[in-house]
Amino acid sequence: MEKGDRILVKITGIQPYGVFVEYENYQGLIHISEVSDHFVKEIDKLFTVGEMIYATVLEIDEDSNKLQLSYKAAQKIHPRVAKQVDIKIGFRSIEKKLKEWISMKKEG
Repeated sequence: MEKGDRILVKITGIQPYGVFVEYENYQGLIHISEVSDHFVKEIDKLFTVGEMIYATVLEIDEDSNKLQLSYKAAQKIHPRVAKQVDIKIGFRSIEKKLKEWISMKKEG
């Protein structure tokens, strides 16, 4: 296992500040800041103890068998998809593109 690896971990505990997990003979923490790019109000509504989830390794402490992990890094959208889809589209973006889409549909 190395930094940047995506691993399957088991949730062993949930606290307001993060999720505790285990992987082989390692104990890990996914800090709440590594769960999502958006505000997470209640982390216990997102995960359950015993659940298996993917996480990306941020740091490894071999002396104490501890891991720092990221859930959000393991869930990233594939770069090709991100280029094709405007993930941050909102109402104003749709409003601006509507005429263009209608014209394209009429032509095609």
